[in-house]
Amino acid sequence: MANIDLITAVHTATQRDYVGRVTSVDKAAVAEVAIQYGEAYWDGDRTQGYGGYRYDGRWRPVAERMVQLYGLKAGSRVLDVGCGKGFLLYELTQVVPGLIVTGLDISAYAIANAKPEVRATLEVGDAKVLPYATGSFDFVYSINTLHNLYLDDLWSALGEIARVSKGGAGHITVEAYRTEREKMNLMYWQLTCRAFHTPREWEWLFQKAGYTGDYGYIYFE
Repeated sequence: MANIDLITAVHTATQRDYVGRVTSVDKAAVAEVAIQYGEAYWDGDRTQGYGGYRYDGRWRPVAERMVQLYGLKAGSRVLDVGCGKGFLLYELTQVVPGLIVTGLDISAYAIANAKPEVRATLEVGDAKVLPYATGSFDFVYSINTLHNLYLDDLWSALGEIARVSKGGAGHITVEAYRTEREKMNLMYWQLTCRAFHTPREWEWLFQKAGYTGDYGYIYFE
């Protein structure tokens, strides 16, 4: 296991008004809508989620780094747990033609509105019970998803990712905090987060759940 940062550049490219997130709207009411992961969350107003999650190429550098770090090549089988609209999977197929990609997300709306080129490889499902055979993927990753699970489901999802990946090859990126300021900013900004942990706590969970792949964090500084 190694701490490898894949997406800080993508994360920090967005400006966030943390206090405004909790003073401009009834955040509890907005969160109740967001956790349905429907149109409002993906393509509604910014106060309700992404504010319009559209393809813009931002994930291409992440795909290129993944390929370099994990030796992905034509014929490699890759799974994205929490794939959303499949933008990162699409970029991976462009960087490595012949890559075999699969994506799973709990949001039927995201899958229905996914990047057309990869939509047929995506399916609606739950991370806590992956519908794939043991060891069926050369590389499994999950970006900004697992912190949205309650502890029992998170535990199951970590075990499932370990189960379906060959030799534990994978990468997980989750939200975390190192300071009280980062903790408060995370609490102000999040709409769907269920697992609020420090890096040390995350790493304890990874080890106890049997996950042996790499990991990374995003922070709300």
